[in-house]
Amino acid sequence: MFTSILMIEKPLVPTDVELVTTLHGDEEMSFIVLMQPRGDQDRLLRALDDVALGEFGDAGREADEPEDEAAREPAERALTHSVAALREAGAHAVGQLVDSHPLQLLTAVVAETSADEVIVLTAPHLVEEFFHRDWASRARHKVDVPVLKLFAHAE
Repeated sequence: MFTSILMIEKPLVPTDVELVTTLHGDEEMSFIVLMQPRGDQDRLLRALDDVALGEFGDAGREADEPEDEAAREPAERALTHSVAALREAGAHAVGQLVDSHPLQLLTAVVAETSADEVIVLTAPHLVEEFFHRDWASRARHKVDVPVLKLFAHAE
């Protein structure tokens, strides 16, 4: 069985489920899904990303999205939905919320599960990517398995 750690920031949509479950052909897949609730520490970066992508209206609405403790319940629902969607697609899947220090948790989970790869499924974060501060870039320096970065779909 091929084991992937899947780091997400929003619920998986059907296109994303199909993408990650078919990456390795017919091989049986197992996923450990890590979801970090939205925090206010990166509000400015999200707004800058929205402006860079020409989504000016979204930049102005960043403060309207739940963050920190208020974001925990929506993140739990998103995680539950995503794990269920992966299972419905025939994969083994479990999930966990990231309370703090996502890269420390990722490193520990890779070691504990002998994962084969890490998949970071995220929206474009132009500012963080430019400075190599995004999850995928930072994870590549922390784990000894391949790290694949994919862009999440919006449906």
